[in-house]
Amino acid sequence: MLLEAFGSFLQLIFLAMLVLAVVALVFAATAREDAYRAADKQKKSFWLIILGITVVVNLFIPILFLQIAGVIASIVFMVDVRPALKAVSGGGNRRGGSSSDGPYGPYNGGR
Repeated sequence: MLLEAFGSFLQLIFLAMLVLAVVALVFAATAREDAYRAADKQKKSFWLIILGITVVVNLFIPILFLQIAGVIASIVFMVDVRPALKAVSGGGNRRGGSSSDGPYGPYNGGR
């Protein structure tokens, strides 16, 4: 019984690793190419290849070492690259404001 519970726990961890890789791949694919250059990060094609390989490894090749390397790459993308891309692209505020809005409302230039 304990062995079955541990197996189920491992399956949940593997599923979480797959979901993280797929989400990172989707974010990498939807970002603009020029945002990667402006943020001084690796090329978009680099991240698409790395994260695509991570998804394939998690789906079809259950080698733990490769899965851990893929999780590290996914975490690096989500924690480092994605916020830099959002900062460059101006995607930090998604509440419907314009680019001239400050933290307390619209900035109207002293009018």
